[in-house]
Amino acid sequence: MHLGRALRHPRAWNITLRTSHIAAGGALFGGHVFDVGAERLAAWLWLTLLTGIALVIIEVRHGGRWPAEARGAMVLVKVLLLCVLPWLRGYRVELLAAVIVLGSVGSHMPKRLRHYSLLERRYVEPNGGRP
Repeated sequence: MHLGRALRHPRAWNITLRTSHIAAGGALFGGHVFDVGAERLAAWLWLTLLTGIALVIIEVRHGGRWPAEARGAMVLVKVLLLCVLPWLRGYRVELLAAVIVLGSVGSHMPKRLRHYSLLERRYVEPNGGRP
């Protein structure tokens, strides 16, 4: 069964998860900017991670090519930056700022760039041209 059809109201889920992800990520970033203790940021970290994972699952429902498109590659770079945080804790604000910039640019760049396939080196029609 295609996940897009199994998920009722996918656009509403996307908006809800994206809004929650931005809010949790903003609280997490702000906490690091103002040097809030890790124990107070743990819930925001987990909420950011879980909503991010849920967003990836929703995006993948469009098909398997998402990670090879520019928008998916940008998410993978964000994840990579987050993975190096434990070793580069002194640069956590800068790394988190880079994650925010990648997320914003990735979400707002033109469709022809978001859906550019790095493997095929061309724009690919979203959803295989399906409505």
